[in-house]
Amino acid sequence: METALTRRSSSKPLPASGSRRSADLAGRAVALSDSVPTVFDAPLGPHHKLLGRWVASMTIATKRFTRRQARTHIEQAFGSAVLDALAPVTMADLRVVILNAQDERPPAAVVTCESLGQLELGWIETSDAPIPWRAAAYRALENTLGCVLPVFSYQDLFDEMSLYYWEGEATDEAARQCQIEMHGIDPEEVDEDILPSALNGRRPAWMLASNAGRSKSLPSQLRRALAKLRAAHRAVRRLQPEQNAWHFVGQEIYEYMPGAEDCSSLPPLTLVPVEQFAREIDDIARPGMEYGFMDVAGLCPLTEPGLIDPWFASLRVGLDFLLAAQELIELEPTNS
Repeated sequence: METALTRRSSSKPLPASGSRRSADLAGRAVALSDSVPTVFDAPLGPHHKLLGRWVASMTIATKRFTRRQARTHIEQAFGSAVLDALAPVTMADLRVVILNAQDERPPAAVVTCESLGQLELGWIETSDAPIPWRAAAYRALENTLGCVLPVFSYQDLFDEMSLYYWEGEATDEAARQCQIEMHGIDPEEVDEDILPSALNGRRPAWMLASNAGRSKSLPSQLRRALAKLRAAHRAVRRLQPEQNAWHFVGQEIYEYMPGAEDCSSLPPLTLVPVEQFAREIDDIARPGMEYGFMDVAGLCPLTEPGLIDPWFASLRVGLDFLLAAQELIELEPTNS
């Protein structure tokens, strides 16, 4: 695939640009003279050149493209591959974008989550199935989902509440004293409903790990679904960081996404049931609602086109894990 630069005037040639009139998609720089408005045909950026070499490696060039056509073709080819991969996952709204960075860093593939609020837990939250079954499923999700999704658990909620109201304390008496001494609340007006024991006491029985049934006591359908989830989770954990669509380093987020440092550190998704903890979720989520949540699920720098296929492979490993989580949530187990 090649670009064809055709804007020429027979009476007054344009000033010489830094590239030939025809430059291919395989990475040669395509630049316009400073006298040419780039709004009409902007040069291909590093991320387009990277993806372009990947697209070119999969197809035989049969036509020539202008830069605008090349850009569109590259974006459509990559976008179609991503959408095909993401399509089966419905429990969260995931997005993928290729970003450029400052300071000569390579482009990076970023996975973000557009969903906000409580994950739907299906039968785990609403059914009349035995508590040990529901607690076993909930515990499995609580222990594994964070490897792929930006999601916070009850312990995260408790820790945030502890910092917000009690200066990090975790017992009723210490929390009560903190509100009196640090926040100037009258001893008679301390809100007993937000003390640690009150929060813990509001958890439904199916949220308690101590209520989770042992594997041999669970129905066969549920055992198989849990085993599939754990196997998929192990596959995600085995991915190498440098080729992992679901891995990120905090500092890299700020380098590739200017302004992210102003966002709340809280993820946009939670496994905490809103019905029981609406007030607490509102309290800790307020900064995120005002400034944005940390919605990154993975950020993988791509130094060369050869890393795109391994990135896709790792993306699918994580999506297989999410499909296993979906199956568990949609299971409706029986005694069979």
